[in-house]
Amino acid sequence: MATTPKERPSCFGELDIVFPECEDGFRYSPETCLTCEHKTECLRVAMKGKGGLQIQGTNIDRAYAAGMVGFLERWSKKKELHRKLKNKETKDR
Repeated sequence: MATTPKERPSCFGELDIVFPECEDGFRYSPETCLTCEHKTECLRVAMKGKGGLQIQGTNIDRAYAAGMVGFLERWSKKKELHRKLKNKETKDR
């Protein structure tokens, strides 16, 4: 169920608030977000932004370093993320 912007909390979709990076280099949702009724939609919106795409790139690099994806798969996914980032920058202008 989609909510209107006036029903959403002020932190809605703010990546650094709803999915901050911790000291260990990984990202976790804070306890306050886990109890919020908007958590799923909020995190989806945050991850669709520029910061979310950069996180996906980091995850691909980690998977490659761990041997979970090969070079061509990593290259293909990184190229697709690069295209998405470029499109976002063009739309934001």
